[in-house]
Amino acid sequence: MNIEGQIVLVTGSNRGIGRQFVEELLARGAAKVYATARRPEGVDAELSGLTGVAILPLDITDQASVDAVAAAAQDVTLLINNAGVSTGADLVAGDLALIRREMDTHFFGTLSMVRAFAPILRANGGGGIVNVLSALSWFNWIGAGAYGAAKAAGWAMTNGVRLELAAQGTLVTGVHLGAADTEMMAGYDGPLLAPRDVVIAVLDGIEAGSTEVVVDEWSATAKASLALAPSASPFYDGTLNA
Repeated sequence: MNIEGQIVLVTGSNRGIGRQFVEELLARGAAKVYATARRPEGVDAELSGLTGVAILPLDITDQASVDAVAAAAQDVTLLINNAGVSTGADLVAGDLALIRREMDTHFFGTLSMVRAFAPILRANGGGGIVNVLSALSWFNWIGAGAYGAAKAAGWAMTNGVRLELAAQGTLVTGVHLGAADTEMMAGYDGPLLAPRDVVIAVLDGIEAGSTEVVVDEWSATAKASLALAPSASPFYDGTLNA
């Protein structure tokens, strides 16, 4: 898939990686980018003023909102599911409402977008879907139990919809990365990926027809550890120093 000429919808595009997606897509010649956010008034003037950008309100956990965006963006050829949330909830003692919020966002919300746009992509020639996942699709961490479980569910969902949409010629790409320098990771005291570097890796992967983009060594190590017994994983005790 060549990015040039594509009509792209990006969820969670008001900041961080989502905002960078919009800028890099335009730099690569995308014909139009729908920049969506739960609070579109939070999209800064610089981004909303770019030629080729259309701002739409979208809450992926609200089916009516998803349906409204799908009705307004019938020309989309590439869907980038980037919207996410991190509540910090653990699974045993965490607030169940927060755990449900993580699952509603990363699994059900993303799936709702896939279901709404799959027929649109089919009508427009197949196109592609990108689901931004995480290294935490493949391990878990104290303080991120709900997030890891939801991203693991998102990974399984991505693999499932890839099979279901293959016949209509839709490329489905899962993206896994460690910590990026975004508002969501504020306070994290480890190495951080530059959002632009993440986006460049993803768009390069799409243009190469990749079904999976593993952005960094952290994510590659996490995936490789799946072949090990859980207690042998370098992430077993919730640190990188096990």
